[in-house]
Amino acid sequence: MKKFYLIADNIRSLENIGSIFRTADALGVNKIFLTGICGRPPHPKISKTALGAEKNVAWEYHWQIWRIIDRLKKDKIKVASLEQASNSVCYTRFKPKFPLALVIGNEIKGVSKSALDKSDAIIHLPMLGKKESLNVAVAFGAVGYYLSSKRAK
Repeated sequence: MKKFYLIADNIRSLENIGSIFRTADALGVNKIFLTGICGRPPHPKISKTALGAEKNVAWEYHWQIWRIIDRLKKDKIKVASLEQASNSVCYTRFKPKFPLALVIGNEIKGVSKSALDKSDAIIHLPMLGKKESLNVAVAFGAVGYYLSSKRAK
């Protein structure tokens, strides 16, 4: 199967990190890159929501997100950020090229400008209600399953 990576950009909630590990495991994500203030396993709050998935998914930690993006791009890995922006496209209109790394962002500030500037694409989930965004782990689940469905094609 084609390679699929996840980059977590300054996600502050340990429970969100755990949920992200659990979803990444379900999707067969090859590796998670935790950056900035992201909590890291082993941690009881991560384990509580990950239910052991943090032991099954490979991960690395890097303080500066731009360094890992540069490294991945040097290895010919495309980078897409999940963020609402003036130049973003709906995730269902995005045509992913694998290997691919998806960047998901901080619960309040979203994906950092440095990550957005280095991304090959910026995609968003359409919001039909009054709230302007979803929880980061939920958003990753929705977009992650869509992208995974494109890996086998």
